Amino acid sequence: MNYLFVVAHPDDEVLGAGATIHKLVNKGNGVAVAIMSNHAAARANRSGTLSEDEEAAMEIIGVKKVYRADFPNIKMNTVPHLELVQYIEGCVEDWKAEAIFTHHPSDTNIDHQETSRAAVAACRLFQRKDGVPQLRELAYMEVPSSTEWSLNSAENRFTPNFFMEVGKTGVDKKIEALTAYKGVMRPYPHPRSKEALTGLAAYRGAQAGCEYAEAFECVFRNE
Repeated sequence: MNYLFVVAHPDDEVLGAGATIHKLVNKGNGVAVAIMSNHAAARANRSGTLSEDEEAAMEIIGVKKVYRADFPNIKMNTVPHLELVQYIEGCVEDWKAEAIFTHHPSDTNIDHQETSRAAVAACRLFQRKDGVPQLRELAYMEVPSSTEWSLNSAENRFTPNFFMEVGKTGVDKKIEALTAYKGVMRPYPHPRSKEALTGLAAYRGAQAGCEYAEAFECVFRNE
């Protein structure tokens, strides 16, 4: 199956689903990543080698195909919604995506919110254009240091209902890939520390009855 992970920034794909991506690739699935704000220009600790960091991280988790856009970082809400949707639709059509994983729409990061809404809108492309495969799956992922900061009780927060068992090997690959992004990993107890990420995977695994897992909120899934 062809999976498309639609994320706002470089490193979001690893934070939210790095171990899952690694597992999907190893099982022979096609996996592509679409990054909406590839240069992350507003990032305070932006790596001077971000492009090289990204390439290294993708190689570690096994991703061969990456779509890179340059929408404004932390200003994606200033971009017409249609432009975001059409960019993602182009990725869906080119990759012949059958499943989309993206941010949760109530993440505190505005770019995550706009990316999520645009990705959901792009899911309808098969209904409007002939030759585009019908999507079989749509899921939201959790990005540590963002998703848990969804504090608005009026919104539906991330509620995992689907868990991908990834094993300790998957967690180690995730941390290795994140480490390739200079400046992303932080000392414990930061959510982007080795200890916190391993602990989250262990907690999600315990919820699902396995040792380590990544959690997702499945919106729909058609076998």
